[in-house]
Amino acid sequence: MHDRFFIDRALEQARVHSQEGRNGPFGAVVVRDGQIIGEGWNRVVESNDPTAHAEMVAIRQACQATGSYALEGCTIYCSCEPCPMCLAAIYWARISRVVYAGTREDAAAAGFDDLWILDEIRRDETGRSIEHICRQRAAAQQVFADWVANAKKIMY
Repeated sequence: MHDRFFIDRALEQARVHSQEGRNGPFGAVVVRDGQIIGEGWNRVVESNDPTAHAEMVAIRQACQATGSYALEGCTIYCSCEPCPMCLAAIYWARISRVVYAGTREDAAAAGFDDLWILDEIRRDETGRSIEHICRQRAAAQQVFADWVANAKKIMY
């Protein structure tokens, strides 16, 4: 199996599951050792879940299949370049490789523009369009200190 086979599978997920218009035109496949261990398509509207992007669904399925939150050695094949949320999840899952078909510019041309999110992330929190307020920092710092001291913790 090679990249073409798996990227075609991601594109097929996007094509098939967006035909009725309830799901966005995105698909993803997570592969380890030449085997699909997770796949998904955009389910945002269908599930009323703004995080149910194809990549997120595929990563969740792959983690369930492997019994691990870490997907080192895996490749994720995406019908389109991952958005900022999905890219962050890819890094958190420690996926080793990303192969995508469409670009963020292609997505923007179809009405899926995420460049404004990247702009928001780059701004200082006082300049963001959603108000950000820090409260109870000392209490939060204590929670972190307790975590650091916890001998039973599992780092991830």
